[in-house]
Amino acid sequence: MGYEFVFVAVTFGIATALVGKSKGGSFFLWLAIGTVLPGFGLAAAIMTRNERTEPERRCPSCGNTVKLYVQVCPRCGTELYLPDPSEVRMPPPKRRWTGDN
Repeated sequence: MGYEFVFVAVTFGIATALVGKSKGGSFFLWLAIGTVLPGFGLAAAIMTRNERTEPERRCPSCGNTVKLYVQVCPRCGTELYLPDPSEVRMPPPKRRWTGDN
């Protein structure tokens, strides 16, 4: 019974890590979550938001670029309110290697 559970847990861990990494998370953190909580970890990774596609804005005090959902600037501690829509920007698309580069 022990080896089968370890195999299933590690398999779920790797699957969870790959899904979490594709959404902008830490591979090793999702690997740990998926291995300790097989099934639940994978479901959590699938349901998390994709960090790479979240809109961004600049802090008015220090100019740090933060995600739109951040309420306090992590650099200077300024409280951030909902900005004017013209100040919100989408992150640049990630370049993919196509083999022609």
